[in-house]
Amino acid sequence: QVQLVESGGGLVHPGGSLRLSCVVSGTVLSGALAGWSRQGPGTQRETIAASTTFGTTSHADSVDGRFMISRDNAKNALYLQMNSLKPEDTAMYYCYIQTREATYWGQGTQVTVSS
Repeated sequence: QVQLVESGGGLVHPGGSLRLSCVVSGTVLSGALAGWSRQGPGTQRETIAASTTFGTTSHADSVDGRFMISRDNAKNALYLQMNSLKPEDTAMYYCYIQTREATYWGQGTQVTVSS
């Protein structure tokens, strides 16, 4: 049974930083495409960062230069370093992995950026 568990969300002031973690169990992260999506109030879920099995990464324009995705295959974990946070980054953040069999999602972790 594949499970993804996110952590690291919380309340932060504008300009602050957070690091989200996603621990994967039940499958090997190194063989999967992985990424982070978010869904803010009244908005659709959007993918903001992705990491391939080859080690390449990509980030949405809205977060490029401020957020960075990384993975530690030895720990079967995915991370999202978020810097220079803005109120519009407020959202539920979800990690996902895409294997040959299916796409799996975590339960989400809330990030709120407010003064």
